[in-house]
Amino acid sequence: MRPPRRTGSALDNAEAAFKAATSKPVETAPKAKIIPEGKEMVSLRLDRAVLEHFQDDGPGWQDRINDALRAAAGLDEV
Repeated sequence: MRPPRRTGSALDNAEAAFKAATSKPVETAPKAKIIPEGKEMVSLRLDRAVLEHFQDDGPGWQDRINDALRAAAGLDEV
């Protein structure tokens, strides 16, 4: 019985192995683009005491109010 016949040269085999090891794998499906959640500008009436409570810590008070509202609505992800 004869040994199996080799196809291609050693150089071709080495080049194919190099390409396989260094090529970026082809993605099977495109990744879904995640659209970041936007913020909406609104006018909101708050008690003066509530507003002062959040403004006492300085800049970022609007984000702190937003965080408190998200927590109160149960929207925070743990």
